[in-house]
Amino acid sequence: MITDVRVPLEHQQPYGTAYEQMLEKVRYEGAYPTRERADEAVRQVLAGLGRQLTGEERVDLAACLPLEAARVLTAQVPDPRPLTGWAFVKDLAARSGTSLATTRWDTGSVFAAVTAHAGPSLITRMLHQLPTGYALLFGRAELDPAA
Repeated sequence: MITDVRVPLEHQQPYGTAYEQMLEKVRYEGAYPTRERADEAVRQVLAGLGRQLTGEERVDLAACLPLEAARVLTAQVPDPRPLTGWAFVKDLAARSGTSLATTRWDTGSVFAAVTAHAGPSLITRMLHQLPTGYALLFGRAELDPAA
């Protein structure tokens, strides 16, 4: 028999230390007033990234992130038609009902924390896999390949 047992909020386990640290980094980077607002941003942006990222880069990123963040990322089914960076922001804004400016801010704040966990090498590999426009979201220059 399957039952739907929900643990009351006061009895839920707190987040792991690594995820708490990630939330604090996002909260600081994004100047969010509460940890809950930072958590919303992390969950929204990582879910969106999970719909875009595939292959070894997806697996490697999940391995670098705190468990709670990795679960959000890997719970998403990758979209067969990846979005450009700007389309990614527009999609997140539409899904969350927030403005494009707020969503762009959230994305940059979360991606700064993701970069701290993943390191520059993995971020570079991810940027080679993703369509154009993501480098700016990760705080890097968008460079065209040499002709």
